[in-house]
Amino acid sequence: MEKFGQETWDKLSSLPGVPDSFMTYTVYDDVLTVSLVQEASSLLDVSAEVLLKLFGEHFFAFCKKAGYDTMLRTLGGNLTEFIGNLDSLHSYLALSYEKMNAPSFRVEMTDDGKMLLHYYSDRKGLYHIVPGIMEAVAKDIFDSEVTMTIVNQSEEDERTGKKEHVVFLVKQTNHKALPGTMMERCVPLAGEQHGLDLTRAVVPSDQGSLLSTFSPRYPNKLWVDEKAFCNTFPFHIVFDENLKVRQTGVNIQKFLPGLHARDLTLDQHFTIIHPQVTFTIESIRKFVNSQFVLKSNTDRHSSLKLRGQMLWMESLGCMLYMCSPKLRSLQELQDVGLHLADLAQHDVTRDLVLLNQQRLAEMELTNQLERKKEELRVLSRHLEVEKEKTETLLYAMLPRHIANQLKDGKSIEAGEFEVCTILFSDVVTFTDICAACEPIHIVHMLNSMYSKFDRLTSIHNIYKVETIGDAYMVVGGSRSP
Repeated sequence: MEKFGQETWDKLSSLPGVPDSFMTYTVYDDVLTVSLVQEASSLLDVSAEVLLKLFGEHFFAFCKKAGYDTMLRTLGGNLTEFIGNLDSLHSYLALSYEKMNAPSFRVEMTDDGKMLLHYYSDRKGLYHIVPGIMEAVAKDIFDSEVTMTIVNQSEEDERTGKKEHVVFLVKQTNHKALPGTMMERCVPLAGEQHGLDLTRAVVPSDQGSLLSTFSPRYPNKLWVDEKAFCNTFPFHIVFDENLKVRQTGVNIQKFLPGLHARDLTLDQHFTIIHPQVTFTIESIRKFVNSQFVLKSNTDRHSSLKLRGQMLWMESLGCMLYMCSPKLRSLQELQDVGLHLADLAQHDVTRDLVLLNQQRLAEMELTNQLERKKEELRVLSRHLEVEKEKTETLLYAMLPRHIANQLKDGKSIEAGEFEVCTILFSDVVTFTDICAACEPIHIVHMLNSMYSKFDRLTSIHNIYKVETIGDAYMVVGGSRSP
């Protein structure tokens, strides 16, 4: 409506299967989305690719207006960091939008300094939205220009079936925050450098910041014993290249006591929910900078979901999964058989569950208000239709100026007219006609005759008082100017 006007949307919304309105927390099938894109493309004579890119630009502006501006601006100090944290943002939003099916993003820096953006989604045909969003983000947040071209497009067999995988070549110019090119300071491949190594690769060393001169010191001995570590981090898992579990936190052991069984691997107990990749050490290392969500394969009514960070320990040849239970409400906490006491005191999941409990209540209230608003809109529309019928009937029974006064709640005083004409009309031998004809024929005859009379009364500004059977009464000269 903002870009192409209300009339264009009215034409699109009149298509079969398109609802009159859209609710914020209702999930709509992608078939409807694709249908709208195709119809809009045809109506506006614009390619679907251009239309989706325009939508991407608009969606970024819409998110800013919806109150996510500060959150978006703090995702990262440059475009690479921004993209790398999108999955975490989607994971946070999934607390509110439980059925949200978000894509996954991964940045890869090639050996020759090129930036590749990997886009994964099981919602097909929507990848042209990505350039629109990224160009708007680069321009608004990082004061730079980005051009994106598709270098590869494929379908990959993943756990959820055929997943669309699109690789974009990203070219960024006029970046004022970092001297030189950002690509020269980013790691060659995701997963090879982490933490402060990545920070030093991105932050220029000549800016005089604390980080540019900081070098971490590591102890010769780790001053934490095994028992304290497993108690302090009750939800953590260490597994090797063969997915064999080597170590777990105490609450993982309590919930899944068979996790340490001989010859059993992690993928026999858990399924990767996000990112949607195959459960191999190679796939996990590719997405090591993403937040991982694992779901337990248990026979319980509610399975335990874990979310956290994967850290590759090169010296041990093992992966450390530092995680916490993924919970949306106190009810989910109860369903999986956990209590707040099972969460470590330093774990922000405690606060997150309590805060989200309040947010869920607010969301339900908002949802109810939206539904009531829609019901009122429908009732208002029906009321207008009935009001038009009532006014039509009222004007047929009374002079318009009298009817308007009655509608306004005014009392009607008797009027006086010096000259007027009253006409009574009857059908001669109407009783005999009724005896000789079928009732429906009589109805058709009177309707045809009185429809012509009504047209003449309108033309000559005559007030029709009443019709009873074959009787027709009109008054001339009683109309107000």
